Amino acid sequence: MLYVVAALVLLGLVCLLNLLLTVGILRRMRAQASATSLFTLRPGSAVGEFAATTTEGEPVTDATLDGTVAFFSADCPACHDTLPDFLAYAREQGRDRVLAVVGGDDPGTVRALAEVARVVPAELDGGPVAAAFRNTWTPALYVVAGGRVVATAGRVHELTVPAGR
Repeated sequence: MLYVVAALVLLGLVCLLNLLLTVGILRRMRAQASATSLFTLRPGSAVGEFAATTTEGEPVTDATLDGTVAFFSADCPACHDTLPDFLAYAREQGRDRVLAVVGGDDPGTVRALAEVARVVPAELDGGPVAAAFRNTWTPALYVVAGGRVVATAGRVHELTVPAGR
């Protein structure tokens, strides 16, 4: 009987150790997935070539881009939550240094963004700007300088721009 109890205790400890290791591995995999899969272009990456036109008819290209690029979607609850913070951030940056790519039909969002940023409507496939950034999700924020991504974030408060930028 003593051997059976010892075997059960040992089996229980091995199962507990297995559970702890599994949880640790899953946490690490989740952290790596969120860090790598959300932003294909990371700081230091070159922005692809693109040409687009804003809602006001202004041409925008990768060569003229310097500042913040934001991707929003009309049917994205996280985008609506982020919008007030982004509008305040964009006012500080200046309209010429902010480009907002907006997908979907939400005239209120486009109108609010047009006051503080140049707005490019996104096409069904994302459009040329999304393709240049290889961006597939919203909200997504990029800071660009000299044709290269300097910083990325999903929310304004997560956006850290290196000193000297």
